Amino acid sequence: MSFSSVQGSTASSSVSHPLVPYGWDAGWEAEFAPYAERGLLPGRVVRVDRGQCDVVTPVGTVRADTEFVVPRDPMKVVCTGDWAAVDPDGDPRYVRTLLPRRTAFVRSTSSKRSEGQILAANVDHAIITVSLAVELDLGRVERFLALAWESGAQPLVVLSKADLVPDPVGLSYLVQDVETSAPGVRVLPVSASTGEGVEVLAAVVAGGTSVLLGASGAGKSTLANTLLGEEVMSVQAARDVDGKGRHTTTTRNLLLLPGGGVLIDTPGLRGVGLWDAETGVGQVFSEIESLAEDCRFHDCAHEAEPGCAVTAAVEDGTLSVRRLESYRKLLRENQRIVAKTDARLRAEMLKDWKRKGAEGRAAMALKRGHAR
Repeated sequence: MSFSSVQGSTASSSVSHPLVPYGWDAGWEAEFAPYAERGLLPGRVVRVDRGQCDVVTPVGTVRADTEFVVPRDPMKVVCTGDWAAVDPDGDPRYVRTLLPRRTAFVRSTSSKRSEGQILAANVDHAIITVSLAVELDLGRVERFLALAWESGAQPLVVLSKADLVPDPVGLSYLVQDVETSAPGVRVLPVSASTGEGVEVLAAVVAGGTSVLLGASGAGKSTLANTLLGEEVMSVQAARDVDGKGRHTTTTRNLLLLPGGGVLIDTPGLRGVGLWDAETGVGQVFSEIESLAEDCRFHDCAHEAEPGCAVTAAVEDGTLSVRRLESYRKLLRENQRIVAKTDARLRAEMLKDWKRKGAEGRAAMALKRGHAR
């Protein structure tokens, strides 16, 4: 198929467009129209590495340089899942621009500079993979969920290696524990070995773009192979001691699924730092935010204030201490990240810290006075 004929078919209808299996629709067609007039070619980024990327286009997959769209802003670099405009005749070919992202899964980097790192773009389902080969880390699940909700994607928690928990009652308790930490999110036990939950998961990912997220050894590559129906991703055994594995996936790859939809498999994540995810944190802890509406003070910190509905819920057992502590921790972390790029917020935080310090010193002085 020639480029000119592709342009003609794009203009007439998006239904028969060669990129429809990759998620192309009328909305992307409208976004791309100005670039089509300039003779550029639409494509979806399926892999990025070393300043270059693989872009699937109506005339096949092309290798393109990313230097034209790699600015100083790390949030605007080319990412797997992006829709791009490619120069079809350049030598080398270049990604000239990226279409506006509908969703983006972003975490903070380990850099001392406050920077975000985009892990996947234009994702509909964020599949958080948690291995049942090791003890559940509910705090880590909540952290992933906060980033997933903030991205704009719909989260789904997959409890992989479910065959390692043969007792149905024990498995149901584990599911309930995660459900308590994931309000509004489906929790699905899955076993690639026995096939448990695989059909349900395949039905979910058949609609749109999904990204697999989780720590090394969580079983993401095994799940990817199961959904793909073939051994595409290499798999290595996790350590028995802690369930961790090597990074069998070293790049983010976008893959077509035989039952429809596309899947982005990502390397195992050691660090999952929040990045301006206040809304996401609020959704993960929606029951706490709901309780907070009944606090006496609108700016209640849920610590020692009178009339606090949140601490009252902890006291009567309807809210766990672990959930409240996790909520506080993620809010503090997110506030620190945002403050790095917001001078006004930094000043407010410093003022608040000084006020609390003064109150603490005054309380200690009063205590010492009474002791005398």
